[in-house]
Amino acid sequence: MSKFIFSSPRKYVQGAGVLDELGPYIAELGNHAFLVADDIVWKLIGERAQQALKTANIDFVWQQFNGEASSNEINRLSELAKAQGCNVIVGLGGGKTLDTVKAIADELKQPVVIVPTIASTDAPCSALSVIYSDSGVFESYRFYNKNPDLVLVDTAVCANAPARLFASGIADGLATWVEAQAVARSHAKSMVNGDPTIAGLAIARACEETLLKWGFSAYTAVSEKRVTPAVEAVVEANTLLSGLGFENGGLAGAHAIHNGFTAIDGEIHHLTHGEKVAYGTLTQMVLEQRPDEEIARYIRFYRSINMPTTLKALHLENESWENLVKIGALANSDGDTLKNLNPNLSPEDIANAIVALDAFSKTVN
Repeated sequence: MSKFIFSSPRKYVQGAGVLDELGPYIAELGNHAFLVADDIVWKLIGERAQQALKTANIDFVWQQFNGEASSNEINRLSELAKAQGCNVIVGLGGGKTLDTVKAIADELKQPVVIVPTIASTDAPCSALSVIYSDSGVFESYRFYNKNPDLVLVDTAVCANAPARLFASGIADGLATWVEAQAVARSHAKSMVNGDPTIAGLAIARACEETLLKWGFSAYTAVSEKRVTPAVEAVVEANTLLSGLGFENGGLAGAHAIHNGFTAIDGEIHHLTHGEKVAYGTLTQMVLEQRPDEEIARYIRFYRSINMPTTLKALHLENESWENLVKIGALANSDGDTLKNLNPNLSPEDIANAIVALDAFSKTVN
Protein backbone atom coordinates (compact mmCIF):
# COMPACT_ATOMS: atom_id res chain seq x y z
CA MET A 1 0.00 0.00 0.00
CA SER A 2 1.31 3.45 -0.91
CA LYS A 3 1.71 5.99 1.85
CA PHE A 4 2.34 9.60 0.84
CA ILE A 5 4.03 11.86 3.40
CA PHE A 6 4.92 15.55 3.26
CA SER A 7 6.94 17.10 6.07
CA SER A 8 8.03 20.71 6.65
CA PRO A 9 9.10 23.22 9.34
CA ARG A 10 6.44 24.89 11.48
CA LYS A 11 7.51 28.36 10.28
CA TYR A 12 10.06 29.72 7.79
CA VAL A 13 11.13 33.38 7.90
CA GLN A 14 13.57 34.95 5.41
CA GLY A 15 14.76 38.47 4.67
CA ALA A 16 17.53 40.99 5.14
CA GLY A 17 17.70 42.01 8.80
CA VAL A 18 15.34 39.40 10.26
CA LEU A 19 18.00 38.29 12.75
CA ASP A 20 17.00 41.32 14.83
CA GLU A 21 13.46 39.88 15.07
CA LEU A 22 14.65 36.56 16.49
CA GLY A 23 13.45 37.26 20.05
CA PRO A 24 9.68 37.47 19.45
CA TYR A 25 9.77 34.37 17.27
CA ILE A 26 11.61 32.38 19.95
CA ALA A 27 9.18 33.68 22.59
CA GLU A 28 6.45 31.68 20.82
CA LEU A 29 8.35 28.52 21.77
CA GLY A 30 10.09 29.07 25.10
CA ASN A 31 11.64 31.56 27.52
CA HIS A 32 15.04 29.99 28.32
CA ALA A 33 17.17 29.44 25.24
CA PHE A 34 20.22 27.25 24.82
CA LEU A 35 22.28 28.84 22.03
CA VAL A 36 24.85 26.80 20.11
CA ALA A 37 27.33 28.40 17.71
CA ASP A 38 30.99 28.01 16.92
CA ASP A 39 33.37 30.76 17.96
CA ILE A 40 33.55 32.35 14.50
CA VAL A 41 29.78 32.61 14.11
CA TRP A 42 29.38 33.91 17.67
CA LYS A 43 31.85 36.71 17.01
CA LEU A 44 29.96 37.63 13.85
CA ILE A 45 26.35 37.67 15.07
CA GLY A 46 26.38 36.73 18.77
CA GLU A 47 25.89 40.30 19.97
CA ARG A 48 22.89 40.84 17.68
CA ALA A 49 21.35 37.53 18.73
CA GLN A 50 21.80 38.34 22.42
CA GLN A 51 20.24 41.78 21.99
CA ALA A 52 17.26 40.29 20.14
CA LEU A 53 16.64 37.84 22.97
CA LYS A 54 17.12 40.43 25.71
CA THR A 55 14.55 42.69 24.03
CA ALA A 56 12.04 39.83 24.18
CA ASN A 57 12.92 39.05 27.83
CA ILE A 58 14.27 35.60 27.00
CA ASP A 59 16.91 34.10 29.26
CA PHE A 60 19.72 32.35 27.42
CA VAL A 61 23.07 30.63 27.68
CA TRP A 62 25.61 30.13 24.89
CA GLN A 63 27.78 27.07 24.39
CA GLN A 64 30.48 26.74 21.75
CA PHE A 65 30.11 24.09 19.05
CA ASN A 66 33.29 22.08 18.65
CA GLY A 67 32.97 21.51 14.91
CA GLU A 68 31.72 17.96 14.33
CA ALA A 69 28.15 16.60 14.34
CA SER A 70 29.19 13.52 16.27
CA SER A 71 27.45 11.48 18.96
CA ASN A 72 29.99 12.66 21.54
CA GLU A 73 29.37 16.33 20.75
CA ILE A 74 25.60 15.82 20.80
CA ASN A 75 25.80 14.11 24.19
CA ARG A 76 28.10 16.79 25.63
CA LEU A 77 25.85 19.67 24.62
CA SER A 78 22.65 17.84 25.58
CA GLU A 79 23.93 17.39 29.13
CA LEU A 80 24.82 21.08 29.36
CA ALA A 81 21.40 22.18 28.05
CA LYS A 82 19.64 19.84 30.49
CA ALA A 83 21.70 21.11 33.42
CA GLN A 84 20.77 24.71 32.54
CA GLY A 85 17.04 23.90 32.46
CA CYS A 86 16.64 25.36 28.97
CA ASN A 87 13.31 24.90 27.17
CA VAL A 88 14.19 25.90 23.59
CA ILE A 89 17.32 24.96 21.61
CA VAL A 90 18.75 27.47 19.11
CA GLY A 91 21.45 26.77 16.54
CA LEU A 92 23.33 29.54 14.73
CA GLY A 93 25.76 28.67 11.96
CA GLY A 94 26.36 26.09 9.25
CA GLY A 95 25.12 22.60 8.50
CA LYS A 96 26.97 20.62 11.16
CA THR A 97 26.01 23.06 13.92
CA LEU A 98 22.38 22.89 12.83
CA ASP A 99 22.36 19.10 12.57
CA THR A 100 23.79 18.97 16.09
CA VAL A 101 21.14 21.23 17.63
CA LYS A 102 18.37 19.21 16.01
CA ALA A 103 19.80 16.15 17.75
CA ILE A 104 20.05 18.00 21.08
CA ALA A 105 16.41 19.10 20.82
CA ASP A 106 15.40 15.54 20.03
CA GLU A 107 17.31 14.19 23.03
CA LEU A 108 15.62 16.69 25.36
CA LYS A 109 12.22 16.76 23.60
CA GLN A 110 12.41 20.54 23.28
CA PRO A 111 11.52 22.88 20.39
CA VAL A 112 14.37 23.82 18.08
CA VAL A 113 15.13 27.08 16.27
CA ILE A 114 17.49 27.08 13.26
CA VAL A 115 19.37 30.25 12.27
CA PRO A 116 21.62 29.58 9.26
CA THR A 117 24.43 32.06 8.72
CA ILE A 118 25.32 30.64 5.30
CA ALA A 119 23.07 29.55 2.44
CA SER A 120 25.31 26.58 1.77
CA THR A 121 23.30 23.46 2.69
CA ASP A 122 19.77 22.14 2.84
CA ALA A 123 20.15 21.10 6.48
CA PRO A 124 18.07 23.88 8.12
CA CYS A 125 14.54 22.71 7.27
CA SER A 126 14.85 18.94 7.54
CA ALA A 127 13.84 16.46 10.24
CA LEU A 128 17.14 14.63 10.08
CA SER A 129 20.82 15.02 10.88
CA VAL A 130 23.89 13.58 9.24
CA ILE A 131 26.02 12.04 11.97
CA TYR A 132 29.80 11.76 11.64
CA SER A 133 32.53 10.28 13.77
CA ASP A 134 34.68 12.66 15.82
CA SER A 135 37.19 12.56 12.94
CA GLY A 136 34.59 13.44 10.29
CA VAL A 137 33.77 10.05 8.72
CA PHE A 138 30.11 9.59 7.74
CA GLU A 139 28.31 7.20 10.09
CA SER A 140 24.56 7.47 9.67
CA TYR A 141 21.44 9.55 9.22
CA ARG A 142 19.45 10.34 12.35
CA PHE A 143 15.72 10.92 11.82
CA TYR A 144 13.29 12.89 13.96
CA ASN A 145 9.54 12.86 14.41
CA LYS A 146 9.21 16.54 13.50
CA ASN A 147 10.93 19.29 11.54
CA PRO A 148 12.38 22.41 13.16
CA ASP A 149 9.86 24.69 14.83
CA LEU A 150 11.39 27.81 13.29
CA VAL A 151 13.90 28.43 10.50
CA LEU A 152 14.99 32.07 10.38
CA VAL A 153 17.28 33.13 7.53
CA ASP A 154 18.82 36.61 7.42
CA THR A 155 19.79 37.05 3.78
CA ALA A 156 22.10 39.97 4.59
CA VAL A 157 24.08 37.71 6.93
CA CYS A 158 24.22 34.97 4.29
CA ALA A 159 25.32 37.46 1.60
CA ASN A 160 28.23 38.55 3.78
CA ALA A 161 29.56 35.00 4.05
CA PRO A 162 32.17 33.86 1.50
CA ALA A 163 30.75 33.53 -2.01
CA ARG A 164 32.30 30.06 -2.19
CA LEU A 165 29.86 28.89 0.48
CA PHE A 166 26.92 30.44 -1.36
CA ALA A 167 27.99 28.62 -4.52
CA SER A 168 28.29 25.42 -2.52
CA GLY A 169 24.67 25.81 -1.47
CA ILE A 170 23.67 26.15 -5.11
CA ALA A 171 25.55 22.94 -5.92
CA ASP A 172 23.91 21.14 -3.02
CA GLY A 173 20.52 22.40 -4.16
CA LEU A 174 21.06 21.25 -7.74
CA ALA A 175 21.25 17.67 -6.50
CA THR A 176 17.67 17.92 -5.24
CA TRP A 177 15.73 17.36 -8.46
CA VAL A 178 18.33 14.98 -9.90
CA GLU A 179 18.00 12.71 -6.87
CA ALA A 180 14.22 13.09 -6.50
CA GLN A 181 13.74 11.92 -10.08
CA ALA A 182 15.78 8.80 -9.37
CA VAL A 183 13.73 8.03 -6.25
CA ALA A 184 10.47 8.46 -8.16
CA ARG A 185 11.66 6.23 -11.01
CA SER A 186 12.76 3.45 -8.67
CA HIS A 187 9.62 3.70 -6.47
CA ALA A 188 11.89 4.11 -3.45
CA LYS A 189 10.95 5.94 -0.27
CA SER A 190 11.60 9.57 0.55
CA MET A 191 13.62 10.66 3.56
CA VAL A 192 10.39 10.77 5.59
CA ASN A 193 9.76 7.11 4.65
CA GLY A 194 6.84 7.76 2.35
CA ASP A 195 6.18 7.81 -1.36
CA PRO A 196 7.17 11.18 -2.85
CA THR A 197 4.21 13.55 -2.99
CA ILE A 198 3.26 15.71 -5.95
CA ALA A 199 4.11 18.71 -3.77
CA GLY A 200 7.54 17.34 -2.84
CA LEU A 201 8.46 16.64 -6.46
CA ALA A 202 7.13 20.03 -7.62
CA ILE A 203 9.27 21.77 -5.01
CA ALA A 204 12.34 19.77 -6.06
CA ARG A 205 11.77 20.75 -9.70
CA ALA A 206 11.26 24.41 -8.74
CA CYS A 207 14.57 24.27 -6.86
CA GLU A 208 16.48 23.30 -10.00
CA GLU A 209 14.62 25.83 -12.16
CA THR A 210 15.35 28.66 -9.72
CA LEU A 211 19.04 27.83 -9.39
CA LEU A 212 19.71 27.47 -13.10
CA LYS A 213 17.76 30.67 -13.84
CA TRP A 214 19.25 32.99 -11.21
CA GLY A 215 22.15 31.09 -9.63
CA PHE A 216 24.95 32.79 -11.53
CA SER A 217 23.65 36.35 -11.10
CA ALA A 218 23.00 35.72 -7.41
CA TYR A 219 26.52 34.32 -7.02
CA THR A 220 28.02 37.45 -8.61
CA ALA A 221 25.92 39.69 -6.33
CA VAL A 222 27.03 37.81 -3.23
CA SER A 223 30.62 38.14 -4.44
CA GLU A 224 30.02 41.87 -3.86
CA LYS A 225 28.15 41.16 -0.59
CA ARG A 226 24.89 42.50 -2.03
CA VAL A 227 21.32 41.30 -1.53
CA THR A 228 19.27 41.40 -4.73
CA PRO A 229 15.96 39.77 -5.72
CA ALA A 230 18.02 37.01 -7.36
CA VAL A 231 19.90 36.46 -4.08
CA GLU A 232 16.61 36.19 -2.15
CA ALA A 233 15.33 33.65 -4.69
CA VAL A 234 18.48 31.55 -4.55
CA VAL A 235 18.71 31.65 -0.74
CA GLU A 236 15.15 30.34 -0.66
CA ALA A 237 16.06 27.63 -3.19
CA ASN A 238 19.24 26.64 -1.34
CA THR A 239 17.47 26.49 2.02
CA LEU A 240 13.71 25.96 1.80
CA LEU A 241 13.14 24.42 -1.64
CA SER A 242 16.17 22.16 -1.43
CA GLY A 243 15.36 21.18 2.15
CA LEU A 244 11.73 20.32 1.43
CA GLY A 245 12.64 18.82 -1.93
CA PHE A 246 15.29 16.40 -0.72
CA GLU A 247 13.34 15.36 2.36
CA ASN A 248 10.02 14.79 0.62
CA GLY A 249 11.49 13.74 -2.73
CA GLY A 250 14.33 11.58 -1.43
CA LEU A 251 18.06 11.15 -1.90
CA ALA A 252 19.91 8.83 -4.28
CA GLY A 253 23.43 8.87 -5.71
CA ALA A 254 24.73 12.42 -5.35
CA HIS A 255 24.75 12.55 -1.56
CA ALA A 256 25.74 8.91 -1.18
CA ILE A 257 28.83 9.55 -3.31
CA HIS A 258 29.56 12.65 -1.23
CA ASN A 259 29.45 10.43 1.84
CA GLY A 260 31.66 7.91 0.07
CA PHE A 261 34.41 10.51 -0.21
CA THR A 262 34.77 10.37 3.59
CA ALA A 263 36.22 6.85 3.23
CA ILE A 264 39.62 8.23 2.27
CA ASP A 265 42.06 10.75 3.71
CA GLY A 266 43.53 13.74 1.93
CA GLU A 267 43.00 17.24 0.60
CA ILE A 268 39.46 16.48 -0.56
CA HIS A 269 38.31 17.08 3.01
CA HIS A 270 39.21 20.76 2.66
CA LEU A 271 36.36 21.05 0.17
CA THR A 272 32.84 22.05 1.20
CA HIS A 273 29.81 19.77 1.36
CA GLY A 274 28.37 21.34 -1.81
CA GLU A 275 31.62 21.05 -3.74
CA LYS A 276 31.70 17.31 -3.13
CA VAL A 277 27.96 16.97 -3.82
CA ALA A 278 28.50 18.71 -7.19
CA TYR A 279 30.84 15.94 -8.29
CA GLY A 280 28.47 13.36 -6.81
CA THR A 281 25.57 14.80 -8.83
CA LEU A 282 27.53 14.58 -12.07
CA THR A 283 28.62 11.04 -11.22
CA GLN A 284 25.01 10.05 -10.63
CA MET A 285 24.15 11.46 -14.07
CA VAL A 286 26.85 9.26 -15.61
CA LEU A 287 25.47 6.21 -13.79
CA GLU A 288 21.98 7.07 -15.07
CA GLN A 289 23.27 7.33 -18.64
CA ARG A 290 21.84 10.81 -19.01
CA PRO A 291 22.36 12.50 -22.41
CA ASP A 292 25.83 13.95 -22.90
CA GLU A 293 24.51 17.48 -23.45
CA GLU A 294 22.51 17.41 -20.22
CA ILE A 295 25.62 16.47 -18.23
CA ALA A 296 27.63 19.09 -20.14
CA ARG A 297 25.07 21.76 -19.25
CA TYR A 298 25.53 21.02 -15.57
CA ILE A 299 29.32 20.98 -15.96
CA ARG A 300 29.29 24.43 -17.59
CA PHE A 301 27.03 25.83 -14.90
CA TYR A 302 29.16 24.39 -12.09
CA ARG A 303 32.26 25.92 -13.65
CA SER A 304 30.55 29.33 -13.79
CA ILE A 305 30.26 29.28 -9.98
CA ASN A 306 33.66 27.64 -9.44
CA MET A 307 32.48 24.18 -8.42
CA PRO A 308 34.74 21.16 -9.10
CA THR A 309 34.05 19.03 -12.19
CA THR A 310 37.34 17.11 -12.43
CA LEU A 311 39.32 14.79 -10.20
CA LYS A 312 42.10 17.38 -10.07
CA ALA A 313 39.68 19.94 -8.64
CA LEU A 314 38.70 17.34 -6.02
CA HIS A 315 42.41 16.67 -5.22
CA LEU A 316 41.89 13.07 -6.31
CA GLU A 317 43.83 13.06 -9.59
CA ASN A 318 46.52 10.84 -8.08
CA GLU A 319 44.21 8.64 -6.02
CA SER A 320 44.70 4.90 -6.34
CA TRP A 321 42.07 2.69 -7.95
CA GLU A 322 41.82 0.85 -4.63
CA ASN A 323 40.80 4.06 -2.86
CA LEU A 324 38.28 4.97 -5.56
CA VAL A 325 36.67 1.56 -5.01
CA LYS A 326 36.61 2.31 -1.26
CA ILE A 327 34.66 5.47 -2.07
CA GLY A 328 32.25 3.39 -4.12
CA ALA A 329 31.89 0.80 -1.36
CA LEU A 330 31.00 3.35 1.33
CA ALA A 331 28.63 5.18 -1.02
CA ASN A 332 26.95 1.86 -1.75
CA SER A 333 26.58 0.82 1.89
CA ASP A 334 23.20 -0.34 3.20
CA GLY A 335 22.86 2.71 5.46
CA ASP A 336 23.05 5.16 2.58
CA THR A 337 20.83 6.09 -0.37
CA LEU A 338 22.65 4.97 -3.52
CA LYS A 339 20.37 1.94 -3.87
CA ASN A 340 17.51 4.37 -4.52
CA LEU A 341 19.31 5.01 -7.82
CA ASN A 342 20.11 1.39 -8.66
CA PRO A 343 20.30 -1.53 -6.22
CA ASN A 344 22.56 -3.53 -8.56
CA LEU A 345 25.60 -1.24 -8.73
CA SER A 346 28.98 -2.43 -7.46
CA PRO A 347 31.72 -0.33 -5.85
CA GLU A 348 33.68 -0.74 -9.09
CA ASP A 349 30.75 0.63 -11.13
CA ILE A 350 30.79 3.77 -9.00
CA ALA A 351 34.57 4.13 -9.23
CA ASN A 352 34.38 3.76 -13.02
CA ALA A 353 31.75 6.52 -13.20
CA ILE A 354 33.91 8.81 -11.06
CA VAL A 355 36.83 8.38 -13.46
CA ALA A 356 34.68 8.55 -16.60
CA LEU A 357 33.15 11.82 -15.48
CA ASP A 358 36.62 13.33 -15.11
CA ALA A 359 37.50 12.31 -18.68
CA PHE A 360 34.23 13.64 -20.09
CA SER A 361 34.45 16.92 -18.18
CA LYS A 362 37.84 17.64 -19.73
CA THR A 363 36.23 17.58 -23.20
CA VAL A 364 33.47 20.09 -22.36
CA ASN A 365 34.07 23.64 -23.56
